Amino acid sequence: MENGKGSPEAPIRYPGSDQIVGSDDGAMKQSGSSFEMMVPNGNDVVSPIDIPSQQTTQSVSISIPQSPLDAKRVFFKDKDSPARNLNFGCEIDETGPEKTPDRLTTPVKNPRMDAMKDNRYNSFKTWSGRLERQLSVLRGKSLPRNDPEINPPQNIQGESLSADRFFDALQGPELETLRPSEEIMLPEDKKWPFLLRYPISSFGICLGVSSQAILWKSASTAWTHFIHISLRVNYILWCISILLFAVVASTYLLKVIFYFEAVRREYYHPIRVNFFFAPWIALLFLAIGIPQDLHAHLPHWLWYVLMTPILCLELKIYGQWMSGGQRRLSKVANPSNHLAVVGNFVGALLGASMGLKEGPIFFFAVGLAHYMVLFVTLYQRLPTNETLPKELHPVFFLFVAAPSVASMAWAKISGSFDYGSRLAYFIALFLYFSLVVRVNFFRGFKFSLAWWAYTFPMTGAAIATIRYSIEVPNIVTKGLSLTLAIAATVTVTGLLITTIVHAFVLRDLFPNDIGIAISGQKPKAQRKWYRRNTCGSAKDIEHQVNSGEKVVQVPVISSGLGVAVRVV
Repeated sequence: MENGKGSPEAPIRYPGSDQIVGSDDGAMKQSGSSFEMMVPNGNDVVSPIDIPSQQTTQSVSISIPQSPLDAKRVFFKDKDSPARNLNFGCEIDETGPEKTPDRLTTPVKNPRMDAMKDNRYNSFKTWSGRLERQLSVLRGKSLPRNDPEINPPQNIQGESLSADRFFDALQGPELETLRPSEEIMLPEDKKWPFLLRYPISSFGICLGVSSQAILWKSASTAWTHFIHISLRVNYILWCISILLFAVVASTYLLKVIFYFEAVRREYYHPIRVNFFFAPWIALLFLAIGIPQDLHAHLPHWLWYVLMTPILCLELKIYGQWMSGGQRRLSKVANPSNHLAVVGNFVGALLGASMGLKEGPIFFFAVGLAHYMVLFVTLYQRLPTNETLPKELHPVFFLFVAAPSVASMAWAKISGSFDYGSRLAYFIALFLYFSLVVRVNFFRGFKFSLAWWAYTFPMTGAAIATIRYSIEVPNIVTKGLSLTLAIAATVTVTGLLITTIVHAFVLRDLFPNDIGIAISGQKPKAQRKWYRRNTCGSAKDIEHQVNSGEKVVQVPVISSGLGVAVRVV
């Protein structure tokens, strides 16, 4: 039997008494009470089936379309009955090494352009590709309605993923690793668009650099009789911080504009939501570290503007910690939760520096209450909490951040570095040295954005030590303040250079963000076929399943037969 190259379906002819003709170049030869089907690549699929002698001889034609978007159809025809068209929804693997020889050659495409036009990302776009589909319809182009790649399911639009879904689909202390039984909505075999891979945790870079501006501003005024530090250092670092924040914030703003669904999923992520405090804390740092030459006194309304979003986030986060459920603190406790607390102390420090009283005390009290609860929860590490992997060990330095800033905030509120400030400072200093002595705990893992968790707490401890050296001036306190300041500056400089290398040279700083690509529902368990009476022995079935071959089972309704076709 010959098949024309341009025909999408194989012609059907009536078989003889000793042969059943199949699709394309394949043939099923009948001998006695059994038959076998030959496929074009030479791999035979033998399936012995007993056929009654009085059974009507049939012909089977299986058509493989030119595109996987077309419907799969199988034609059955008896000698004395018209052909029957039966649609079935199987998938045919055409990625094997051997292709159909009569397949038309497609032109070479630009992979970057194809990635930009990939419709699988439409589900995360702000407009979900609706504008593109409407323009295509106006041009007269018809798009397949049931293809998930062109018309993705719209049920995720406005879908708020629950915390249970994140815990069911992801694993690890940061909930960033996909469970083996889950599937993501975006392709795993290619790199996603940059904005989809750009996380909210990128603002940690701004925290580290902007805190350096505060450090050298304090050093320039406190070390006048110890070491002369020019105010230009503070001015240069503050300008670098402004530029860096503008780049990071504008990039994430583009993500909000074009991929709002991805941003919304980060917000509902039980762990990632803590990083939404980072942009506002960075702005507070910039306000505290502003050079005196630019503005001597900041307006009070600026403090209220910056603290309003922090208060709104705290009402949501703290309420979830207290009310229970899957977002209770004992369930989501992680060192990154310190970001949800430290903003209170930074805001209290800025407000007290402006001359405010009631507002800074309010946020200091709220931060102190929740810091004690968070500290105890993280310190005891309940059995329900997972151990942090090596890649996340730097976030342990966030333990130092809150008490360091709290000591300076209370010193500004009370007007002196009294016993309350010293109590918080000594706690921070002890935690700092308890982490530093564990050298092996912080080495031997790959670089990532989590390393920036070193910078802000180390800088905060150095600033608090400078403030303490003013109250207790001696060679030990001054030497300690200088040592911590140099260590923090070297760490920030090294991480900034490393980040630039990984971002622009190696280009591996932003991998695919698996945590936002999970589906809204659990995947259904797919059944494996077990037709031993029609598909060969159990050993053949095991070999086909282990080799990754897709098997399409075509039932012949009128005679009860089954033909197993193996597609390589």
